[in-house]
Amino acid sequence: MGERLGYAPGVFDLFHVGHLNILRRARTHCDRLVAGVCSDELVVRLKGRPPVVPLSERLQIVRSVRHVDETFVATVDDKIEIWKEVGFDVIFKGDDWLGTDVWTTYETEFARVGVEVVYFPYTVHTSSTLLREALQLAGPRRSVTDG
Repeated sequence: MGERLGYAPGVFDLFHVGHLNILRRARTHCDRLVAGVCSDELVVRLKGRPPVVPLSERLQIVRSVRHVDETFVATVDDKIEIWKEVGFDVIFKGDDWLGTDVWTTYETEFARVGVEVVYFPYTVHTSSTLLREALQLAGPRRSVTDG
């Protein structure tokens, strides 16, 4: 039996414990884990705003997580297209996507090609959206050297 390759897609903006939990849990379900990190342009198309942390820095952060064996820059949202390029055996997602039309369709499409879809508990108390909102509420901070 060959090596089981896992794929964990995400923006990984404002990296937090929820991201770490998904990567940690994902690694226990595969022999090798590829983290798919959305390009800045894809984030703008998907969310209507750029990420706070640019792609090059998000890649450095995700590559530094010991559970990740490799990273992949996702430039399209179509997970089937990404599967054709990466060739993973299992894909991981937060359970906030469970039962959505998009992921129900992916489950069917992936089942046809032998790819398992595994959902992990969503970290309710921490998300990049909540962190972004907290940063906006805090407003700009002046450093001692500002003047």
